[in-house]
Amino acid sequence: MKLYSQKIGKGDPFIILHGLFGSSDNWLNIAKQLADNYTIHLLDSRNHGKSPHTNEFGYDNMAMDVREYIQDHNLKNIILMGHSMGGKVAMKIALEYPMRVKKLIVADIAPKKYPIVHNYIIDALLSMHPDNLNSREHADLQLSQTIKSSTLRKFLLKNLYRGENNTYKWRINLKAICDNLESLGAQITSSQGFEEDALFLKGELSDYITVEDENEIFTLFSKAVIKSIPRATHWLHAENPDFLLKEVCNFLETNT
Repeated sequence: MKLYSQKIGKGDPFIILHGLFGSSDNWLNIAKQLADNYTIHLLDSRNHGKSPHTNEFGYDNMAMDVREYIQDHNLKNIILMGHSMGGKVAMKIALEYPMRVKKLIVADIAPKKYPIVHNYIIDALLSMHPDNLNSREHADLQLSQTIKSSTLRKFLLKNLYRGENNTYKWRINLKAICDNLESLGAQITSSQGFEEDALFLKGELSDYITVEDENEIFTLFSKAVIKSIPRATHWLHAENPDFLLKEVCNFLETNT
């Protein structure tokens, strides 16, 4: 599958993969601050953003898409970063395609299997009818009946866009996400580890990476370092972008 991407900057290739319900735009501000030293490739995963929609949706599919992108653009010595769902895709690529990946950065996700916790979000989004909306404020009001966090609502509503006849539509493929939601909790495994430098970032207020997960991380990524982003939950790139960027730059400079 040919993924939609935004490319900015100059220098060594740096791919960023967003999380579930996200898009390449989520990381644009951070990408701009890295663009003086790297060519940043911001990718939309399948069923997200401006990339194609398909019924097939899982880590094998998403990893193959990114591999195809890497091959099509002949990218080598890549810095690969992913958040949440994108972090699992990044881990899978690093483990299965290490000859192209120079450094790995994973934001607030571990290789382990996760329970499904997004059902309420799917239900809330499915209950909305975008073609009946007259404004984003109207959409936010509807969503607020079930999703109390204004930060989460703002993030989710970035997936709304005006289509033909000036009506709203979803960029995400809600049906495919709903049908494959359980597979997105799958564990990332490998018979061989990734031997290059790896940075795992966790939100100080998030429980996605725990002390108990560290052995599994180090088993697959022997050179991994784990850093905490203060005052941040799972959405660490939105809640404390400056500190995240500082940790990323320190990692890249120290391990160059």
